[in-house]
Amino acid sequence: MKKSHGSVDVGLTEQFLMIKKLKQSYSVKTLCEVFNVHRSSYNYWLKRPTAIRAETVKLRSLVSEAHAASNASAGARTIADIVTNQGLKLSRYRATKLMRELGLVSCQQPKHRYRKASQEHVEVPNHLGRQFAVTAPNEVWVGDVTYIWTGNRWMYLAVVIDLFARKVIGWSMSLSPDSSLTGKALSMAYESRGKPKGVMFHSDQGSHYTSRKYRQLLWRFKIKQSLSRRGNCWDNAPMERFFRSLKTEWVPTVGYRSFAEAQQEIIRYIIGYYCQLRPHQYNGGLTPNESERLYWENSKTVANFS
Repeated sequence: MKKSHGSVDVGLTEQFLMIKKLKQSYSVKTLCEVFNVHRSSYNYWLKRPTAIRAETVKLRSLVSEAHAASNASAGARTIADIVTNQGLKLSRYRATKLMRELGLVSCQQPKHRYRKASQEHVEVPNHLGRQFAVTAPNEVWVGDVTYIWTGNRWMYLAVVIDLFARKVIGWSMSLSPDSSLTGKALSMAYESRGKPKGVMFHSDQGSHYTSRKYRQLLWRFKIKQSLSRRGNCWDNAPMERFFRSLKTEWVPTVGYRSFAEAQQEIIRYIIGYYCQLRPHQYNGGLTPNESERLYWENSKTVANFS
């Protein structure tokens, strides 16, 4: 080959591409001389990162999907966990960078607490005693009630959570915060879990949990009752955290336009996002559904070897 002395009328990148294509027939040294470029520059160009790698494209797509699935509420840490759980490792730092590139922000709203009933109605001890870490599903359930604005009045939401994986197992919504509301949530939990035995149920001292009607339901299900100390929200911290997540991650600041819309969106949050997709720190980054699934799989394996 004759030396071009810069006569080849192409840009530097095109020259490097031509060298790469022709190096099967000629030495790189000769080609660099012909194209009048430094060999070190060519070697540096070879080792450069591609403009947009396939992995980055995939990560950007997964980050966008996770952000959309969270109703634009998830921050970098949650999105990193969601994407990693889907099989593509993503650090919190890189999630932050990708969110910035995509123009995604977490739109969580300020915390909004439910006002607890202040009067103690019955003498039931706090059997749970803030022992929130349990060893198996259906050992301890916790419950609470919160309120959400729905167009022109408050809607009340009662929830039951299994402490093992922080999974929501029962819920009910109504325009009245009474024992009928909490009873429906408990009944749903009891039925959906296969009517388990030996369960403890913990809640605050609200009248909807201490009424005769509700306590009769606990007695019928053979569930042991435990009550928080009066005015101490930390005695039921997992429920406080769930409602905080619901309201900062999902419920609009101005509430919903109607009771029906609120029902639909809250069920979508519980089933589609919180239990199925949202990583939980208590579960080591696993979702409540995945954490319980692994428990039952391991229990089955142990039973087979016994």
